[in-house]
Amino acid sequence: MATCDACGEHENMPYNCRHCGGTFCADHRLPENHNCPGLESWNDPDKVFDSGFDGSVQAGGSGGRSPGLLERLGIDTGPGGPLAYFRNNVSYLFLAIIVVVFGLQWLIAPLFMALPPEGVNPGHFLWGQIFTLTTVHPEYVWTWVISVFSHGSPMHLLFNAIVLYFFGPLVERQIGSKKFVGLFLASGIIAGLGQVGVGLVTSEGVAVLGASGALMAIMGVLAITSPDLKVLLFFFIPMSIRTLTILFAAFSIFAFVSDGGILDGVAHFAHLVGLLIGLWYGNRIKDRVGGGPRQLNLGPGRGGGGPGGPGRFP
Repeated sequence: MATCDACGEHENMPYNCRHCGGTFCADHRLPENHNCPGLESWNDPDKVFDSGFDGSVQAGGSGGRSPGLLERLGIDTGPGGPLAYFRNNVSYLFLAIIVVVFGLQWLIAPLFMALPPEGVNPGHFLWGQIFTLTTVHPEYVWTWVISVFSHGSPMHLLFNAIVLYFFGPLVERQIGSKKFVGLFLASGIIAGLGQVGVGLVTSEGVAVLGASGALMAIMGVLAITSPDLKVLLFFFIPMSIRTLTILFAAFSIFAFVSDGGILDGVAHFAHLVGLLIGLWYGNRIKDRVGGGPRQLNLGPGRGGGGPGGPGRFP
């Protein structure tokens, strides 16, 4: 049994809105009945409610907008096109990129980029210049982006992957895929540069990698737009996303004050920067998005626990 996000009634056979990710009863299942944020995008370039079967919608529903870069290159970005899957699924695309980059870091780079005598293995200066943002070479602009998708260990990758898998789609459905891309990249880059900036000020060598700054921004958004969202810390301790975010923030502040920003190899100042960006952005959009789901399922549920929509637990 689930609870309707609109009226709070218990529902044995709930409906999951694929546009906002909410759970609703029969009376509120339609987008217009639960004030779905996708209604604001009716006939927008993203075609939130376009089924893709009516060609006239794609041709005339964009309000006379000029074609984008991909369309000019002949790539169909509309429903049914080769990129249609990535609409509302950018979170999973980023997750796949993170896994691929991790393979490049720990498998491909040492295997195919070996230089005598020691080779380009993790820890080698060239390996660091490719995959990490550092105080030694902050002007290497490519590391601003690649470092967001790089990770220092399997556990580092696993933790960030779990957070991105479960929380990323919720924010993506609230703000749309394009804005989600901007939020993820901007917060990840700014968080990394913030940590490097602290290192430059304190004359301490810093190498930053990981998506944690961007993920803290995602949590910050949810703490504002869906503060009562119930999650399971360590998969068995129930609490709201707001409480979980406060705990992360408190620990990061403590670590930064006591250890200058890096404790046990974790860039806590980058976490704080990402969180502040998320809180700022969430406060900016909170009046324009729906309340979102109240519970998060750590596994498949009605509506899907993987690409296409988050699950729920009753």
